[in-house]
Amino acid sequence: MDPITLARIQFAANISFHILFPTITIAMGWFLLFFKLRHRATGDAKWMEAYGFWVKIFALSFALGVVSGITMSFQFGTNWPGYMTTVGNVAGPLLAYEVLTAFFLEATFLGVMLFGRSRVSDNMHTLATFLVAAGTTASAFWILALNSWMQTPTGHLMIAGQAHVVSWFDVIFNPSFPYRLVHMLLASGLTAAFLIAGVSAYQWLRNDRAPSVMAALRTGVMVAAALIPIQIFVGDQHGLNTFEHQPAKVAAMEGVWETERGAPALIFAIPNEKERRNDYAIGIPKMASLVLTHEMEGEIRGLNEFPGEHPPVAPVFWGFRVMVGTGVLMLLTSWAAAWSLRRQRMPNIWIARSLLAMTFSGWLATLAGWYVTEVGRQPWLVSGILLTKDAASATPAPILGISLGMYLAIYALLILSYVSVVFHLARKRAVPPSAEKKLGQELPA
Repeated sequence: MDPITLARIQFAANISFHILFPTITIAMGWFLLFFKLRHRATGDAKWMEAYGFWVKIFALSFALGVVSGITMSFQFGTNWPGYMTTVGNVAGPLLAYEVLTAFFLEATFLGVMLFGRSRVSDNMHTLATFLVAAGTTASAFWILALNSWMQTPTGHLMIAGQAHVVSWFDVIFNPSFPYRLVHMLLASGLTAAFLIAGVSAYQWLRNDRAPSVMAALRTGVMVAAALIPIQIFVGDQHGLNTFEHQPAKVAAMEGVWETERGAPALIFAIPNEKERRNDYAIGIPKMASLVLTHEMEGEIRGLNEFPGEHPPVAPVFWGFRVMVGTGVLMLLTSWAAAWSLRRQRMPNIWIARSLLAMTFSGWLATLAGWYVTEVGRQPWLVSGILLTKDAASATPAPILGISLGMYLAIYALLILSYVSVVFHLARKRAVPPSAEKKLGQELPA
C-alpha cells in the first residue's frame, strides 16, 4: 500500500478505537446522575448500588478514551502535518476549548465521584456527578463543532493557503453541526442504554435478581425504547441536511450513479465502481427520492456528476446499511423488552438473551455511521479546502506499516480486556445483594 493509504488506515484504526469510549461516557454520566437523584428522592439503596457498579465502568471507559485520544492527536503532527498548516487557525482553538472547558472538568470531578462519596457531603458528590456529565457533553460539543466544520466549512477566509476565522459563530454553528451534535448525543444515549441493559440482563441470566440489577435493567430498556424513534427522526433530518450540502456523499450512500428521478432505495446491491453501476440490485422503487426530496419523482444527483470528487462507494454504501439495520434491531429489541417489563415486571429468558446479544450494538451502529461520515467526505480532508493527499506527511510506508500493526495488536488486546473486565465486574459486583439494606442505612438520604 502507498503511504497515504496506510496513514488513512492508521488514523481510522485510532479513531475507531477512541470513539468507542466517549460514546459510552457522554451518556453514562447522565445515567449516573439519574441513579444518584433517584436515591436522594426515594432513599432506596438499589439506586446507590447501581451507581456504585456503573461508576466503575464509567471510569474504565473514561481512562481508555483519554489514552486513545492522546495517541490519536499525535498523528496530526506525524502523519498529517498539512492539516494544521492549512486549518490550524480553526482546529487549534476548538481543540483547546475542548480541553479547557470540558476535559479538565471531567478529570477533576471524576476523582470526587470515585473516591469522595464518604469524604464529601452528599450534595457535593451529586454536584460532582453533574459536572462530570456536563463535561462529557461539552467535550462532544467542541469535537463535533470541529468535525462538522470539516464537513461543511463556513465562517472562514482563505489567505495564502491558510484558513482564517472571520466569524467564530459561523465556524461553530456551521450548517451540519446541529444535526450532527444531536445525532451523536442520541447515539451515545443508545450505546450506554444498551450497554446497561445488556450487562444487567447478563446478571439476571446468572440469577442475580437484586433490586439494583432490575433497576438498571429497566432504566436501560426504557431509555433505549424512548430514544430510538427520536434517533430515527433525527437521522432522517441529518440525511436531508447532508443531501443539501454533501450530495456526493448521499449518492454514495444510496448507490446512485446517474442522476435520476424516482430513484429506488436499494436494500441490497454490490457497487461496481469499475463499471460504475450496481450488481444484483434489489430496491424499493422511488423510495430514495421520496425520503430525500419528499417527492416520488424527486431528483437525486448521481456519482457521475462528481468525477474525481466522490468517495469510494462500497464502504459508504454498506456502512449506511449496517447503521440503519442495527437501528432497526435496536427498535425491535428495546420495544419488545419494554413491553415485556411493563407486563411482567421481569424479562423472559428470550428477552434477556436478546438484550445480552445487543450489549455492544451501539458500538456497531456508531462505527458504521462514523465511517459513512468520514469516508463519505473523501477525497477531501476539509470539504472544498484541503484534499487528503495534500495533508499527508512523507513518512515511509514501512514505518507506517510497522506502527499500524502495533496499534492494531494493542487495540485488539485492549478491546478484549475491556469487555472481559466489564463482565467480570458484572459477575462480582462490589456490594453483594445481601448487603444492600445495610448499605442503604449507612448512606446519607
